[in-house]
Amino acid sequence: MRSIMQLTTVLALGLLVGAATAAEQGKAKELFNGQNLDGWEAFLVEPGVKMEDVWSVKDGVLVCKGEPMGYLATKQDFTSFKLVVEWRWPEEPGNSGVLMRITGEPKALPKCVEAQLKHGNAGDVYGFQGFKLSGDESRMRRVENHELAGTLVGVSAMKNAEKPAGQWNTYEITLKGGTLSVKVNGQQVNEATDVDVVAGKIALQSEGGVIHVRKVELTPLAD
Repeated sequence: MRSIMQLTTVLALGLLVGAATAAEQGKAKELFNGQNLDGWEAFLVEPGVKMEDVWSVKDGVLVCKGEPMGYLATKQDFTSFKLVVEWRWPEEPGNSGVLMRITGEPKALPKCVEAQLKHGNAGDVYGFQGFKLSGDESRMRRVENHELAGTLVGVSAMKNAEKPAGQWNTYEITLKGGTLSVKVNGQQVNEATDVDVVAGKIALQSEGGVIHVRKVELTPLAD
């Protein structure tokens, strides 16, 4: 039988482990270090095109040329988190997106949930390749056999809070368990529920148009 001292020690160690886990969950970390692409890997639809042919870092800013189509993904998987992304369209506004919980085969639009960055539609939410999510039925969109996205389901943003081209925008995306909340420049623009809960990569799209990103900060959350 364990002594009272042994039981006390075991309990104390357990509390310390729990405290460390909680501290890790609430600690923000920069996924983009402002210097290089360490921790990231790329998928591009055109064979032979290298990551550095599309993405580069200049003066602390991640620059994406927008062509060919593909994405820059974290090497690490994440499930629940708060993600802050700061982006701008330096010239002609185009299309991009933040992909999350990427699983399965790499492809132009992989199985994942997307927070849209397309100019004029920032805050729209989509599930590609059968990735599940729900939302306000009045703003839902469903497409079977989409050319690139397979079975697609989406929820349109309630409003457009994006700034004009040339100005920096802030995405605040909270993906916790089956709930997804999206803010653009501090304004709540969308929410989805019943989101598939699975660990996966986070990615920034190359999908047409030069886009700049200066911040990708993630805070892990409990599911």
